[in-house]
Formats: sequence, structure tokens, C-alpha cells
Amino acid sequence: MTERPTVADEPSPGSEIGVACQLDHVRRLDEFRRPAIVAFSNVSKTYRVGSSGEITAVRDINFVVEDLEDKGEFVCILGPSGCGKSTILRMIAGLEPQHPPTTGSVLVGGKPVVGPGADRGMVFQDYTSFDHRTVLDNIAFGLECNRVPVAVRHDMAREWIRLVGLNVERDQYKYPHELSGGMKQRVAIARSLILRPRIILMDEPFGALDPQTRIAMQDLLVSLWRRVQATVFFITHSIEEAVYLGDRVYVMSSAPGTIIHELEVEPPDRPAAEMQRERRFKETVDHVHELVLAEELKRTAVKS
Repeated sequence: MTERPTVADEPSPGSEIGVACQLDHVRRLDEFRRPAIVAFSNVSKTYRVGSSGEITAVRDINFVVEDLEDKGEFVCILGPSGCGKSTILRMIAGLEPQHPPTTGSVLVGGKPVVGPGADRGMVFQDYTSFDHRTVLDNIAFGLECNRVPVAVRHDMAREWIRLVGLNVERDQYKYPHELSGGMKQRVAIARSLILRPRIILMDEPFGALDPQTRIAMQDLLVSLWRRVQATVFFITHSIEEAVYLGDRVYVMSSAPGTIIHELEVEPPDRPAAEMQRERRFKETVDHVHELVLAEELKRTAVKS
């Protein structure tokens, strides 16, 4: 990891709300002395430019995420439906048609994003396993593409089967159609993390899971994130999930989306089911809910 960047002056003042501190502004690249792991500067994305169907998905996106030494931040992004949360993720990933931005710059490790790369892994809400591959070969797929010998990649895949909470002997030779939703998502997470990406991009990965499984997956993800020490960008519609998982939470405006609030959140040090019942945690959730609701109401007012 690179040396931890520092803010040019004193840290931004903010308001303490429960387990979080809401900064008085969203930090920008020019506030940091050294390159960050991800930085957006004046980023906008407009589709079908110049046509009658022109539409702007995001506008003037500015934020900076530090490259924390031997850790990596867990960053959650919240906002009204259609505000461009996934657009931000796919710009970081370098995936078309969101990449490249219409205006502005997207930097990863201080360099412009030019396309997908092995330093960034992505986990989607939809279960993206290969139907014709077993759990073992799904998880080992990236290693196979990198020409890792079969015995080595299978040994590594079995270790990750164990790490994501599956049973090696019972599950390694199963096919996706034999797995529950939670098991499929564990496979998808293992397939991404086995490559040790510097950045992990997760687009509502737990959105289709039942509440009990979702809570269990949150705890699992925290433990895996601490193991790989990567920077995680996580999109969710669940405010409780964002406040529990996130070191940093961004709240976006209604479309065309921009980031309007930044909160620093205490790291989870207890299981999700326990922490989410506590008063201070609920104070933060209520506050963030009001921020998101305000944007939802703005969107409704514009439509009417």
C-alpha cells in the first residue's frame, strides 16, 4: 500500500450524529497533498449528446477516497433510485457505456481510468456465476485466465470456498442451479476476492437476499474486507446496511445525481444484528434517512 494521504489543512469540521460525523462539505482532490485511491473531479455523464433524447445521468461529481495504509476504506453510496449510483461504480470499473465520462476526470491510483483492469473487481446484484462451471471452477475462473496452474488455482479456490462460509467437501462440485441465492453470492464474492483486487466494486450485492441471510452476509463481508485490505465501493438502498458497513457514506441528490453529503462513520466492531439495535446507530440511520428522503421529495416535486 502507498503511504496514507493527508488533508492539506485541518480535517473538515462536521456534526456528530450518533455513530457518524457529517462533514461540512464533500472533500475534493485539491484538498489532498498526495494522490488518492479514487478521485472524481467535475465528472458528468450525458448520453446521446446533441440528440432529442439527450439525458444527463450524473453531473459535477466530486469526491476523494484516501488510500489508507494496510486497510482500505469501506465506502457506501446512497441516494434516490435513478440518481446515478451505478454509473459512478461503472466509471471506476472502466465499463462502457458509462466510461468514459462526458466531462471531468476519474482517477484510480492517481492515473486516469482507461478501461477495466485486474486492480478492480466487481460484484453485481444479479448472480453472475457461469452455469456450466462448478463452484470450484467458478471461483478459480480469474486465476485460470491468468494461467495459474490447475492444482494451484484449485487449492486457492478451496481456501476461498472455506473463507466465504461454504463447505469444501459438500459444495465445491455443485453447479449454480444447485445453490441458494446466498450461496451464489458467496461464490461471486470469492471469485472477485481471490484475485486480491486493490478496489472492490459492489452494486447492491445483497439486495435480493432475505433479511436474515443479508445480515449474515454483512458480517461475512466485514471479515473478508479486513482480510484483503482493499478499498470497497458499495451501493445499497438500505440505510442500515450503509451505516453498518461504511467507514464513509456518500449521499447523492436526485437525478442528474451529484454527491451532496459525506459522512464518516465508526467502523463495525460488533455483529450487525447487535449493532443495528443500538440507540446511537439508530440516530445515524434516522439522520441519513432524512437526507435521502429530502432528495426523494425533490424528485417527486420535479415530476409533478
